[in-house]
Amino acid sequence: MGQTLSEPVVEKTSSEGQDECCIYGVSAMQGWRISMEDAHAAVLDLQAKYTENTDKPTDPAKRLAFFGVYDGHGGDKVALFAGENVHKIVSKQDSFAKGDIEQALKDGFLATDRAILEDPKYEEEVSGCTAAVSVISKHKIWVGNAGDSRSVLGVKGRAKPLSFDHKPQNEGEKARISAAGGFVDFGRVNGNLALSRAIGDFEFKKSAELSPEQQIVTAYPDVTVHELSDDDEFLVIACDGIWDCQSSQQVIEFVRRGIAAKQDLHRICENMMDNCLASNSETGGVGCDNMTMVIVGLLNGRTKDEWYNQIAERVANGDGPCAPPEYAEFRGPRNRNRFVASPDDYDMDLERSRGFSGLRSGRIIVLGDGTEVIPDQSEELFEQAEEDQDEPSTTGQAQSESSDTTRNDREDTPGPQAKNESGSANISESPASTTANNSTSGAEKKSS
Repeated sequence: MGQTLSEPVVEKTSSEGQDECCIYGVSAMQGWRISMEDAHAAVLDLQAKYTENTDKPTDPAKRLAFFGVYDGHGGDKVALFAGENVHKIVSKQDSFAKGDIEQALKDGFLATDRAILEDPKYEEEVSGCTAAVSVISKHKIWVGNAGDSRSVLGVKGRAKPLSFDHKPQNEGEKARISAAGGFVDFGRVNGNLALSRAIGDFEFKKSAELSPEQQIVTAYPDVTVHELSDDDEFLVIACDGIWDCQSSQQVIEFVRRGIAAKQDLHRICENMMDNCLASNSETGGVGCDNMTMVIVGLLNGRTKDEWYNQIAERVANGDGPCAPPEYAEFRGPRNRNRFVASPDDYDMDLERSRGFSGLRSGRIIVLGDGTEVIPDQSEELFEQAEEDQDEPSTTGQAQSESSDTTRNDREDTPGPQAKNESGSANISESPASTTANNSTSGAEKKSS
């Protein structure tokens, strides 16, 4: 884990916004880390702001919104650059003007890398960042991802992953790393970096004879395209400071409970971060990272009030899973995680991946009146049976090769499977850009 403070910084930077298509809330918290290295972006009308140079709003039927989370490591400079510029660079791509958003995301990520390299003030920069971004139209979501931040869609209370984590031990990633002259040791690129794709990290991109997509570490994203349906309620984009503490299904149910309680979306983000914050800095890194979370409500022709009311009605009628009501209560950052003994399979898997032995990541929920609620084992952090029912991803499955892949396996967000017809790894391009249907069945090298 990275360096930590004696006490966490729990002040949060939050914002919200809405138009005819989307409502969003975002919050970021430094937590136990000695510095804040996350960045984010939220733009409701990408064309009007950056392509048409006008204050006149784009027709809602043609409007594109952009949301992004950038989790920095080794410093904050690359993450801050990404947060300020990725959406601008994507919107300036020729493919964007032609309406090819998928290609614009791919081109834009690589162009962001080039922009940093060509800027003299970043000449000696060694930091890097993940990038999890989403472009949303009236009928479709495009998700671009490089690294281990994550985008998950809430579909009537079910978690549907729209990205998967790029880890060095994933089969396709390891093949590219090896072909570029690198190696994977203890689940890290060259024994150092704990993710295999990132913006920046130029020490891993020095092979002049290789294309940007073929470097040991590449900024080339995987892109998922999802056709929206009325069952799609909201999108969550967050860094691994959240996903290391909660599964995708837990996050979706937590957010859904907050929406049913008519809470503002940025307040739900704040509540989630308080819920994830570790009680001390000796928990193996879980709950000690910077945290950034974005919730995007998909209005789908409804007003904000109609959207809230529809989800609340669905929850009241049992239409899809949802966290228990007490999870909508604000705990506050001083009421943090506590550990009690229990043989729960899910938590034991999580503990093994983080170096724990014999402890369970239990929580005591403090209600608004000060009452402490200790969830029953069968309900701890939501029902295990519900948790295991994440929406299926179209990105394929990868075998776990070390305990660091536990989170991917549990989330059904495996690493890329890059195979050509001969069965060998194809490292000349990104393993897969997938189209997801709307079925109901979106101050150190990275150390977590």
